[in-house]
Amino acid sequence: MPRTVGPVVQPGSLSAGPQPELTTAGGLLLRPWRPDDADDVAAVLTAFADPEIQRWGVRHIVTAAQANAWLRGWTAAWIAETDACWAVAGADGVVGRVALRRLDLAGGIAELAYWVLPAARRRGVASDAGAEASRWAVEELGLHRLELCHSVHNPGSCAVARRLGYALEGTQRDAMLHVDGWHDMHLHALLRGRAVGGTN
Repeated sequence: MPRTVGPVVQPGSLSAGPQPELTTAGGLLLRPWRPDDADDVAAVLTAFADPEIQRWGVRHIVTAAQANAWLRGWTAAWIAETDACWAVAGADGVVGRVALRRLDLAGGIAELAYWVLPAARRRGVASDAGAEASRWAVEELGLHRLELCHSVHNPGSCAVARRLGYALEGTQRDAMLHVDGWHDMHLHALLRGRAVGGTN
């Protein structure tokens, strides 16, 4: 059925080319994940063994085969234009991940998501990587709205959202099922034309 408005971002904008590598203001590298790479597999296994990542996530990865399937999924998602996920790498290797989830190119919307490995926390990794992924999404890809959702019991993610300039828009009641039950979720958003890291 015909639409009354055109797409915000043209279909094919992702799949027409390779996923880019991006460099953050703090010198971190955002690069595509590498399936079958031993270091990337090890980083994924470390992440999903961490109690904090388990607490806020919904995936359980315990074998190299599962980690590889997770890595391959991001390559497929880029081609399908449903998600874009980067490994966040520093001088000593992978320190986290940042992603644009639930990409809707026609609607111009995506959700920012991230995690940081335990050894790299409290160094500003999530804010640095989130800022660059957000900048790329609105300035280069052309999305209009980015959302960031987190449990109301996760003040760390609330602080990251504030640093990135994602305005708190409200609380979604019982919006996500975690291992300990349903959690209310804070909804933050950044709009195109509002500076990342500034007042939104």
